[in-house]
Amino acid sequence: MSTEEEPTPTIRSTKVEKQLEIEIDLGNLLGTDPNEVSVKDLKSNPSAYLRSLARDNTQLLLNKVWTLPFERVDDVIIAKLPAPTFILPREKPVPKPRALTKWQTYAKEKGITKRKKTKLVWDEIVNAWVPRFGFKRAAAQHEKDWVLEVPKNADPFEDQFEKQTEAKSERVAKNELQRLKNIARSRKVAIPSAGLVPTEKPSKKELHQAMHVAKKATASLGKFQEKLPKEKPLKSTGRKRQFEPLVQDSGVEKTKNLDVLDQIMNKKPKITIERAVSKGIKETQASADSDNEDRRGGGRRGSKKGGKVQKNSKVKRGSAGKGSFKKGRSSPRSKPKRKQH
Repeated sequence: MSTEEEPTPTIRSTKVEKQLEIEIDLGNLLGTDPNEVSVKDLKSNPSAYLRSLARDNTQLLLNKVWTLPFERVDDVIIAKLPAPTFILPREKPVPKPRALTKWQTYAKEKGITKRKKTKLVWDEIVNAWVPRFGFKRAAAQHEKDWVLEVPKNADPFEDQFEKQTEAKSERVAKNELQRLKNIARSRKVAIPSAGLVPTEKPSKKELHQAMHVAKKATASLGKFQEKLPKEKPLKSTGRKRQFEPLVQDSGVEKTKNLDVLDQIMNKKPKITIERAVSKGIKETQASADSDNEDRRGGGRRGSKKGGKVQKNSKVKRGSAGKGSFKKGRSSPRSKPKRKQH
């Protein structure tokens, strides 16, 4: 049997010749080849041609790297790259550093550094290691505060556990409010302060309103605050409702009651001329219609004429009166008089 020997890979030289030198940026480890691509070699064997082209350009880039100053750190050779010259495009702008919170700014001014704390703390009451924060801390706190002492000046019937829960919820709400304020401050959003939104150049009206708000920020709501010589009252405050005293002079109360009674008794009924005229026209028209029906012989209700019963639904009495009828006709509602025994 004849065995074919595998071809040994040939070691190529580190020297690469190009018609045009490639542009190399050592700061970004970037190389740009300006030479023309051989279309014939690319079509005949594209994989081998691209592999050979990449190998030659990488060799040229590494040759430039070995010319840089280097140092040895823990048996490792490290080259010092220069500043990059080629500006790589970015899809988005460089993110800005996050704004410091109120506490971080204060700590930076005072030189307060953050110390790393342990996760567990020894509690002498429970006599065990308790986590500093987390869900297990609540169970340890519940075991620790199984009984609470009532303060001296507090109500003995007040629930101290409920009071402790309310205080904790207030602390949580305060921390959340402070977190939202830090976010608004970092995004440069105007935060209302004492009912007013801070502005760079406040107007005269805003300054006037801010002055009144500052004056009312006392325990007496500005009742004992001194006023300026030409200070004008705030227009948006409005009038306050005034209530009469419960106990007052009997003569004043009697006069007010008599005035109310006079207003009620002196009221006259309102007469609308248009309604009165329209009502008179309707009555005149109704009397004229009733006279026409009497002349036609249709004065009786339910009278038979031609085998049909005629019903006069709109028959009204005339203006002659209740007991007056035309001559030669009897009253449709006349009834014989009953004899009195």
